[in-house]
This record gives sequence, C-alpha cells and structure tokens, in this order.
Amino acid sequence: MSTSAASAPRPRVLVLFGGRSGEHAISCATAGGVLRAIDRERYDVLPIGITPQGRWVRVDDDPDLWRITDGTLPEVAELPERVLLPQEAGAREVRVIEPGLPAADLGTVDVVLPLLHGPYGEDGTLQGMLELADVRYVGAGVLASAVGMDKHFMKVALAAAGLPIGPFATLRGDDWAADRGGIRDRVAALGLPLFVKPARAGSSLGITRVTDPADLPAAIAEAQRHDPKVVIEAGIAGREIECAVLGGRGGARARASLPGEIVVTDAEHTFYDFEAKYLDEEAVSLRCPADLPAEVTARVQDVAVRTFEAIDCEGLARVDVFVTDAGEVIVNEINTMPGFTPYSMYPRMWQESGISYPDLLDELLQLALERPTGLR
Repeated sequence: MSTSAASAPRPRVLVLFGGRSGEHAISCATAGGVLRAIDRERYDVLPIGITPQGRWVRVDDDPDLWRITDGTLPEVAELPERVLLPQEAGAREVRVIEPGLPAADLGTVDVVLPLLHGPYGEDGTLQGMLELADVRYVGAGVLASAVGMDKHFMKVALAAAGLPIGPFATLRGDDWAADRGGIRDRVAALGLPLFVKPARAGSSLGITRVTDPADLPAAIAEAQRHDPKVVIEAGIAGREIECAVLGGRGGARARASLPGEIVVTDAEHTFYDFEAKYLDEEAVSLRCPADLPAEVTARVQDVAVRTFEAIDCEGLARVDVFVTDAGEVIVNEINTMPGFTPYSMYPRMWQESGISYPDLLDELLQLALERPTGLR
C-alpha cells in the first residue's frame, strides 16, 4: 500500500435512524446492528437520530442502547438541539444548533446511511432532500423508494414489467365510506382469505388476515390507522420465501443471495405479523438457506433481480415472494430498506451466500461512494 493510500482519511458516514413512522423502533434496532458491525478502521461514523416528532439530534454511538430488549422498544429521545444537513448543492458540512448558542460545526460527511423504515424516510422523501444537496447516500433513489413503499404502485410497476403478482384491490381515502357495497363486490372476487394492508407501511404494521367477510370493515379501519390508502390482497397458498439483492459494481447487474424462508410455528400468529417478527422469537423459524430445488432457487433469484430492476432500484433490496406447490414464483413485495440487525433476513441471506455482515456494509457504502450524484 502506498503512503498516500495508507494516510488517506476515512470516509465519514452519517448513520441516520429513528424517524416519524410507526417503524421508529425497528429503525433504531437496525442502527444498533449497523453501529456494532461497521468497520471503524475504514469509516468514521457520525450517528444522528430522528425523534418520533421529526427533530434531528445527536445520539450515543452505543449499539446496546438501540436493541429491542425483553419486549422494550428503543426510541430516539427528544432534545432541544437541532442537527442540520448541508443546505446547498456541493456542501458537506453538518451543524448542530442548541438553544442560546451559535451553530456548531459537526464536520463534513461523505455519505449518508439512511436506516429509516416506512414513511418519511424510506419512501423517497429523505432521498429527495439528499439529492437536492448532492449528498451521496446508500440505497434506492427517489422514484424507486417511493414505488417500493407504495404497495399499489409497486404492483402496477411489477405487472407492467411482466412479473407475476397476486390479485389485489386498492382503496383510497373515503372509498370505503362512499361505496361499501361496490367495494364488497370487488373484494369478494378476490376470494378468502384476504390480507388487508396499509399501502405505505412496513414491518407488518396494520395488517389483518381476513377469513370472514364480516371482519372486513374492522380490518380496513385497522389499516387506515396507519395509512388512508389500503391494499387488499388475495391470499396465496405457498411458502414465504425471501431473497436479498445487492447492486452491481462498475455497471454490473445486481446480485441475488441464496433465498431464505419464514415459517410461522406458533398457531397464535396466523401470518408473519409485527409481534412474530420482533417480539416473539419462538413464534417463527427463519431458515436460511431455504430448502428448495436448485431450479426453484434459480427462479426465485431471477425474479428477485428482475423486481429490483423493474423499479430502477439501487444499492439493496429484499424481495419477498410466494413459492406455490407447483413451483410458481409470485412476487409479494420489494423492500428497499430491509431490517439490518445481525438477525434480520437480509444480512443472514448474504452471510449464507459468502458475504459477512461487516463486508456487506462495506459493499453498500462503496456502492454509494462510487455512485454519481444528480440524474443517473
């Protein structure tokens, strides 16, 4: 290694997490895993949290503070200070303002690692702000983030690309109140069971499995607690398989991991809901790699990469599919910022595919640092 390379400054990474969505705690848990694993010899880390009310603040660089422990969910605490990102294209300075004090310089950043899940972070809003300032960041851009977050438009985009999706219906705003009879007729055509979901939420928040049409109004109301726009999906009989996708270097095509499988083992959970994901470890079995025939594994990987490409995704994504008894692969959804704790399926699938958690973070950061800013 040359002297200049050895003495080159470490890229500074702003690790951003928390946020205003219902997935605030999951974002914090993701950040805890990242803060523990990121290579401090290669990267200088500046952790910044966004409180549930939307204030940007400095937070402790201690992974243990951000774990889900005994069912207790972590949260970014409200503070009187405000952290400010660069305010103009080409600037890289981050500042903090405290009451009664002049703005203080927190130094420059080279890349943002936005570990936010759900609206106001994973949906293109944050990405748009970073694009305005020409700040590099990990992951999908504005359009891919927005499409990936909205299950309705995601399905429209995937269907247009010729990818297999299940039957669904979408309700907007006051549709249910205005035409319950018409909507019941539309939904009846989907059969039973149904899955009623907020269109723009993740971590299984607000999802209800409906096996009796009489339960539909309550399911819609529960989904609309999280989002006025609701997607109702036909139940698909099949195994729940996930596949991790990682962007290609130097213009190469994106890569797919070995798939993993989620098996709900506790009868109290009729599907992979929020509690089964994060609060009841005994309720599910995460099998990685999934026990699939080689040709089905290859089909899942092909569908995952094509799904990634269909929405112009960048960096990373987790693609969730159903594999039917006949070996058919049907896309459920794409998640452009999947959970990233060491136990989350995305890093676990890459671990089984030969890329360790720290090396995976390094790869994502290098992809972001190499990516040009602006239109691409």
